[in-house]
Amino acid sequence: MDDQSLDEFRRRWQEELAQAQAQRKRRRPEAAPGRGEQASGYLALAQGLLEGAGRPPAARAGRAERQDAASRSRSPPAREGAGGGEQLVDQLIRDLNEMDDVPFFDIQLPYELAINIFQYLDRKDLGRCAQVSKTWKVIAEDEVLWYRLCQQEGHLPQSSISDYSCWKLIFQECRAKEHMLRTNWKNRKGAVSELEPVPDAVLCDVRSHDGVVIAGYTSGDVRVWDTRTWDYIAPFLESEYEEDEPGMQPYVSFVRINSSLAVAAYEDGFLNIWDLRTGKYPVHRFEHDARIQALALSQKDATVATASAFDVVMLCPNEEGYWQIAAEFEVQKLVDYLEIVPDTGRYPVAVATAGDLVYLLKAEDSARTLHYVYGQPVTCLDVSANQAAFGVKSLGWVYEGNKILVYSLEAERCLSKLGNALGDFTCVNLRDSPPNLMVSGNMDRRVRIHDLRTDKIALSLSAHQLGVSAVQMDDWKIVSGGEEGLVSVWDYRMNQKLWEVHSRHPVRHISFNSHSLITANVPYERVVRNADLDNFTTHRRHRGLIHAYEFAVDQLAFQSALPICRSSCDTTAGYNYDLALAFPYDNI
Repeated sequence: MDDQSLDEFRRRWQEELAQAQAQRKRRRPEAAPGRGEQASGYLALAQGLLEGAGRPPAARAGRAERQDAASRSRSPPAREGAGGGEQLVDQLIRDLNEMDDVPFFDIQLPYELAINIFQYLDRKDLGRCAQVSKTWKVIAEDEVLWYRLCQQEGHLPQSSISDYSCWKLIFQECRAKEHMLRTNWKNRKGAVSELEPVPDAVLCDVRSHDGVVIAGYTSGDVRVWDTRTWDYIAPFLESEYEEDEPGMQPYVSFVRINSSLAVAAYEDGFLNIWDLRTGKYPVHRFEHDARIQALALSQKDATVATASAFDVVMLCPNEEGYWQIAAEFEVQKLVDYLEIVPDTGRYPVAVATAGDLVYLLKAEDSARTLHYVYGQPVTCLDVSANQAAFGVKSLGWVYEGNKILVYSLEAERCLSKLGNALGDFTCVNLRDSPPNLMVSGNMDRRVRIHDLRTDKIALSLSAHQLGVSAVQMDDWKIVSGGEEGLVSVWDYRMNQKLWEVHSRHPVRHISFNSHSLITANVPYERVVRNADLDNFTTHRRHRGLIHAYEFAVDQLAFQSALPICRSSCDTTAGYNYDLALAFPYDNI
């Protein structure tokens, strides 16, 4: 639009504006201007725009030169010029309407195809799309989209889409609950309880699964707690030993638990398997000729693996429910670590380490050597569905530093060599770590986060004075335990420690989810101290401790009630709590 056209447009607009104001003054104050005036204003605006901007650039460039000649050559009637202007205005209005429309979702594409496109958006993008138009708002708030978002972020995984009428509201409530839990974790806000131990016995081993805790003691007793219901009166699992010689039962070497089974291995080579759904008596009992050196239980399936002497045995029930030996392997050295690979289908698969050898054990097949370097023993092991990670101690003339090797179980080859530490890697957690990340603990007092994509250390924390004994991580925090008995919680995104708790014995087990934490301090010595002198305090210092933290309640951890205060009055306590009040929760 040149200067002359712009001046003409301004003049006409001011004239029409003055006429409209004059007519408005003559009317009543409460009356609104008519639509005809607005239409005339819009018409003048459109005609002014069409005079300058409606023509192509070449025409606009030569307009000044051809203006006089064009005015002399043609002088059309006013009626024809008005009709052509109205057509141009109609075309302009149609173009503007097309620009303001949502063409491909309102007209062309069906609703189902629009939902299929919107399913690739996250919650922020869906919120932005809901502000575009009414049609997009309906699509962006569809129940299918928000149900998928809930499933993708792990909210209500067992629910179906018909369980709730507004999944967007459910998603917002889950996000608010998640924020509250994260705040409680950071501020150590919740409740903590010490699980009641067995009197006159020392803790030997502890494991947990989804809030259910199992513990084995030097007295041969096996206890199970369900911390999800705040019922800490743990039942005993009967071992069916003869009672002719009370107090002479063998120690419990290992315990394992999953959603339906509990397994305990004893010093004399016996193995008991309980079905938690049927009762407290074993459903199967297996005997080895020698001491059981390693025990593994599948997290989802009913598969048990044991290692005794130079034999590795896999047990699982048949179609009729009777337990049988699914596979048996012979190895060259004594087994140190044993894990069952999850989600392997019909035939179970296990990974075992024996000195400097790492075996891949597949049912219906012979034992295969996954890794072997002479004189470099394996110091820790963990497995996932398709990978195995283990620490290797470097010895000999050529010292390369202690590393963690990550192997592919399908290709049976090494994928990554991580770390180059001076100390031995004592623990590694691959199964519970976020994708492409892995956390490990070392005797050099450091907790490391490894990036499996770049084979580099993403973060290194100086955590424990006597070395790291247990570690686990999720998408924002790390919980580590040390040989000195310290449990530390870290926000690794901020590279800072949130809080810590100290007990007397080394931390041997750590397991947490979004709202709870289970820790176990297991003593080095499995010897019961003299019970005649100061029975309670002596036994308390040397028995081992199991703590359960719950962060879904609005209560400070150090103000939580004792377990006896939450139990019924007709239950008998294992020891005298009146004497315990003289030594209130001392950090021992």
